[in-house]
Amino acid sequence: MKVLVACEFSGIVREAFKAKGHDAWSCDLLPTEIPGQHIQGDVLEILNDGWDLMIAHPPCTHLSVSGARWFKLKMIEQQKALTFVRCLMFDDAIPKIVIENPISIISSRIRKPDQIIQPWMFGHGETKATCLWLKNLPKLTPTNIVDGRLNRVHREPPGSERWKNRSRTYQGIAEAMAEQWG
Repeated sequence: MKVLVACEFSGIVREAFKAKGHDAWSCDLLPTEIPGQHIQGDVLEILNDGWDLMIAHPPCTHLSVSGARWFKLKMIEQQKALTFVRCLMFDDAIPKIVIENPISIISSRIRKPDQIIQPWMFGHGETKATCLWLKNLPKLTPTNIVDGRLNRVHREPPGSERWKNRSRTYQGIAEAMAEQWG
């Protein structure tokens, strides 16, 4: 299967699909952290390149409700972010699509998510509510429910790498995606 992991600089989801034998590519404006099949550029320019599955992680900076106190100051940025999500979510060229984002205004401005998952459902003793909007795919089934409900992502200290550390997909979730959707 030809898999596009949109808006992924880490390479974590891409490599999970590659490990299952798929032709998996990541695409982001940033270079990839894990060397591999990566397109550095605008994902909107490659949506019609014959993908069977797209897992998209659109930037949540202007979407996530954790930044609700700033919403009035960034209405234009929010509209641009929502337009970008719609372009990904409603793409007709890709038969199977997943949009992944934290609790956000996507739920009220576009539609409610099909599923909300947590890292502790996939082997990581932490919390990070993650919404999934699905097109032609089943909900993810938990693979390894573990104890521990640490809020590490929320408590990530301020700094230049904070947004990167908060946006990486947990390995257990990436592996479940590859196993169940691949």
